[in-house]
Amino acid sequence: MDFLEPAFMQRALLAAVLVGITAPAVGIYLVQRRQALMGDGIGHVAMTGVGLGFLLNSSPVWMATLVAVAGSVAMELIRAYGKTRGDLALALLFYGGMAGGVLLINLSSTGSNANLSSYLFGSLSTVSTEDVTAISILAAFVVLVTVGLRRQLFAVSQDEEFARVTGLPVRALNLLIAVTAAVTVTVAMRVVGLLLVSALMVVPVAAAQQLSKSFRATFVLAVATGITVTLAGTVTSYYQDVPPGATIVLYAIGIFIVLTLLAAPLAKRRARAAAQATADCDTRCVPATRRPTDDVKV
Repeated sequence: MDFLEPAFMQRALLAAVLVGITAPAVGIYLVQRRQALMGDGIGHVAMTGVGLGFLLNSSPVWMATLVAVAGSVAMELIRAYGKTRGDLALALLFYGGMAGGVLLINLSSTGSNANLSSYLFGSLSTVSTEDVTAISILAAFVVLVTVGLRRQLFAVSQDEEFARVTGLPVRALNLLIAVTAAVTVTVAMRVVGLLLVSALMVVPVAAAQQLSKSFRATFVLAVATGITVTLAGTVTSYYQDVPPGATIVLYAIGIFIVLTLLAAPLAKRRARAAAQATADCDTRCVPATRRPTDDVKV
């Protein structure tokens, strides 16, 4: 347990737990909406915020949050209103965000490509007390939204038309999902990195879906998987001196593979049980054929 002694590891582990909670909590809605790569696009846009933070000598985390939120709103509006040229607009937004981040951080007096690398792939030693404070505040917002509005967000993610008929503010909820995803990206970038955060949003959810069928069970199992892989990846990074983001993602993919292998025989067992239950019901529930003499009055 000597990894708990350094102050930077204490901060990194706390940040890892918050990331492990928030990323799958948002990712489950993105997976339902078939927007698994949205986090990757937001990560590209957030790079401009990081570079702007170094250029203005302000907090890169908070600046990245503002830029990522603005970018996510633009992405959602393009998705909602964009027609044939929607994909082109998104591509320009993604690549422009990446190019802007690289340019701005090199124009600043305090930034460098080494600083940018820590935001792209995560770094344990660079998680400061200010970063932990910002991550905690942002993570609280994400949990409040994803848990407090889970029924409404699930309805919108499953069927927008049905949600609109029932009277839900579909456009506002769609924008809220996009903003929450943007906040999650900035929460995770100090531990996982901007280029890999999308994997932590999606892979734990995909792994949980191999065993669970209900939304609640998938949510709980995905968050548990997220916490497990972020803590394991952070500790491994401390001992083996490997990038934390890559290690966390590989652990998540490993769990996905294991659960997928376990799910196959479990699905067969469930199918056999369902078939047996159907056969038993046919035997018990179908009334016996009445004999012709049963209706004969003596």
